[in-house]
Amino acid sequence: MHQSLVFNRTDLAKRMADQLLLNSVGSASSSGLFLAAPRRTGKSTFLREDLRPQLEANGALVLYVDLWADKKSDPGSVIVSAVRAELSQHEGVVARLARSAGMEKISVGGVAFSLDRVGLSAQVSLSTALAALSDDAKRLVVLIIDEAQHAVTTESGYDALFALKAARDELNGSAHFGLRIVATGSNRDKLAVLRTSKEQAFFGAPLVSFPPLGDDFVEWFCNGVSLPAPLRPADVAPLFKRALHRPEVLGAAADAIRFDFSLNPADVARRFAQAVEDQIQAADQQTLRVIHALTPLQLAVLSVLSDKGDTYAPFEGATFDAYRAALTAIAPDEITKPDVPNVQQALVALQEKSLVWKEKRGVYALEDSTLTELLSKHGLRGAVPRGT
Repeated sequence: MHQSLVFNRTDLAKRMADQLLLNSVGSASSSGLFLAAPRRTGKSTFLREDLRPQLEANGALVLYVDLWADKKSDPGSVIVSAVRAELSQHEGVVARLARSAGMEKISVGGVAFSLDRVGLSAQVSLSTALAALSDDAKRLVVLIIDEAQHAVTTESGYDALFALKAARDELNGSAHFGLRIVATGSNRDKLAVLRTSKEQAFFGAPLVSFPPLGDDFVEWFCNGVSLPAPLRPADVAPLFKRALHRPEVLGAAADAIRFDFSLNPADVARRFAQAVEDQIQAADQQTLRVIHALTPLQLAVLSVLSDKGDTYAPFEGATFDAYRAALTAIAPDEITKPDVPNVQQALVALQEKSLVWKEKRGVYALEDSTLTELLSKHGLRGAVPRGT
């Protein structure tokens, strides 16, 4: 029997599904669940291959949307499209929505009642559509939004989140079967924007760190990797930790071994370890090339943002003191001053280079949470003196 090409985390999925579907006094699951983990550490695979099937096995109707899949599409439109796609599979719901829109009849295939009528600022709200969907299926609905932080980068995305909040409040009432929102993100600071402010749609929803893949994954990988000589999990585990728990690093290292046709089996373990290090260095170098191409002020702004994290306030007086200190450390002879227009331009440039993320209303964060460690490792974060 061939080993599965997907590492399943069945126990974690069962525990998470049980908590999500829990109806109990004091349970925050109905507010939504926010899961944070660095990119490429397996959370999307877990959502698709483990959590979604487990929720469905527990009787939920699950909708999945990935806001990272097409970054050119407005996140609000992507969320609405996912709801419309599910609606199209339920003729009874379409008929009910047509009646709610004042249409007693619909033509075959729903031509007369277009699903374009469902959505943001449309004739039929998302709340009405999701309620009709849940009532028709007589099941609780779970909407999984992967890379949900992209929703707060556009006005339409914001509107979609507030529409989902209204839907959540409606469906979790006693007249319906319930709605759960699961939102994931690759940066805890970015994801926190969705639920730490009273002005946000999901204020107070639990934000938890998604558990990284561990020793059981390493053992599964070693058992199924099929190299000229076996790998010992005890040797691979520290390499996996060095790779920040990213499965693709181990996979790329294994491919480097597979295509080295002159390799002696006795050298497999040593060469695999070196291949992992090579993959880590290659990934670091790709980002470092972008960082080393920054202007001194851009690097100073990036360094201050990395240092201050979720307390970063780009245009406060103390932050400008930090910019000046960092700029002096980076380039003592730099003539560009860290005033408001120059800092604004630097932040725009950092966004264009995919180093910094901006929420629609002016909150900034690092695009990738692992960037802080990379800056520290190469002495670029230390440009900000303590206390500035």
